[in-house]
Amino acid sequence: MEIQERKMQYSRFSGAQNPFALKGMKEALERIIKAVNEREKIVIYGYYDLDGITAVSLLLLVLKYLNADVEYVVPEDMDEDFAINANIIKNHVKFLGAKLIITVGCGVNSVSQVELCKELGIDVIITDYHKCAEVLPETVIVNPNQVDCEYTFKDLTAVGIAFKIAQAISMYYQMKCISKYLDLVMIGTLSRNINLTGENKVMISQGMYHLNYTNNYGLKALIKIHKIVNINKESIYKLAYNIIPSSKSKRTVDNARIAVELFTTSNMDRAEQIAKYLKNEIKGNELCIS
Repeated sequence: MEIQERKMQYSRFSGAQNPFALKGMKEALERIIKAVNEREKIVIYGYYDLDGITAVSLLLLVLKYLNADVEYVVPEDMDEDFAINANIIKNHVKFLGAKLIITVGCGVNSVSQVELCKELGIDVIITDYHKCAEVLPETVIVNPNQVDCEYTFKDLTAVGIAFKIAQAISMYYQMKCISKYLDLVMIGTLSRNINLTGENKVMISQGMYHLNYTNNYGLKALIKIHKIVNINKESIYKLAYNIIPSSKSKRTVDNARIAVELFTTSNMDRAEQIAKYLKNEIKGNELCIS
């Protein structure tokens, strides 16, 4: 598969690196194209923090735009290795009829889980940013921190790498507005409280710009419900906390799934309903703590 340089115009913004500098990106794109074109069931697998939620939401939006058969899974448990949950694969993903799993921000150390997927006839694309073990799963991996990856910026987040996948997809399908998803990238990246350098800094800056003109109903609803007047880092941090708090509970996981709906809904009334619900959830948690 040849991606012509002229197609970079569809995904390029100032300061962005070529997504194909990421090791495994070409193979990941080829498998995604096959799944989209042949209407295979795709399942996106990501965790319940805001970085993971925005990553799941971004890929859902892009793949649904291409009329892909896609669903997502947000597991209730997050282990120290950020591994894929084998029980979810056997008891849920298998019965969805999945032919392809795309992880976001997890899975790079899931050797046995990937083997299980192979036994079940499910291909796996792992997108992750965590430190890699010496033995990696035998599958397609997109992680700037894996050995021999020539991508110069190593601090991409889950949603940052999801956006690089989206860039590659946009180059193949000639999608001209991929940068509009940088508003989601910005919120997910800021939620990580990491040093905003390199490409992260660029994506934050671009995301701030795009948030002022966003067509994402969920983000519009959040801005309205929380009466955000000025789009800046302070107001975005406030929004991030009011979507998913840092504490982990069963309610947090449930709200994570609701937040995915918030970011992917095409109904403004539903978006406002969810935004109000999440705001009330935060207030309720604060009252319980106090």
